[in-house]
Amino acid sequence: MQLACLDLEGVLIPEIWINFAQKTGIDELLATTRDIPDYDVLMTQRLRILKENNLKIQDIEEVIDSLGPLDGAKDFLDWLKSEFQVIILSDTFYEFAKPLMRQLDFPTLFCHKLGIDEEGNVNEYRLRMPDQKREAVKRFHELNFQVIAAGDSYNDTTMLGEADRGILFCPPQNVIDEFPQFPVATDYAALKNEFLQAREDLG
Repeated sequence: MQLACLDLEGVLIPEIWINFAQKTGIDELLATTRDIPDYDVLMTQRLRILKENNLKIQDIEEVIDSLGPLDGAKDFLDWLKSEFQVIILSDTFYEFAKPLMRQLDFPTLFCHKLGIDEEGNVNEYRLRMPDQKREAVKRFHELNFQVIAAGDSYNDTTMLGEADRGILFCPPQNVIDEFPQFPVATDYAALKNEFLQAREDLG
């Protein structure tokens, strides 16, 4: 049996923090896992910026409510679910993802949680576990699944490396340069072909 594992932001939905940065005009919030490989460093920076600017979860939710899946993402995901069992492995947070998951017909999502106080301040983030994407793939292997995985950023590369086949989807050039072992798909048609080829190769 084969599982398809996908990252979420940058693969199926827009980057939430980038859109939030554009609304607030805070350039420092433009940084994502495409730029900063260490997720703890990235999230510590984000929480500091929220506190310094008195930005609350409601401010982020306003941006999320204005977003939808990337063009073609819903059709691709529907196709993928018809061919594979699909699990989304993401470093986003359930508090962010729920409105967008509704637009994707609620695929299975493994991600993290935020610590939010009564005033709406985002005080902490709670990882399900360190490097959860790779750890999830390891557990799927223990259940005798083959895994084909796709993602776009530094924080996906351990998942792609652990999978039986890893695919980069619309990654930045720095990720392509550092991880030449992974094939690159630049649109959903190419990503579909990569999944089909991986399935054929894996038997």
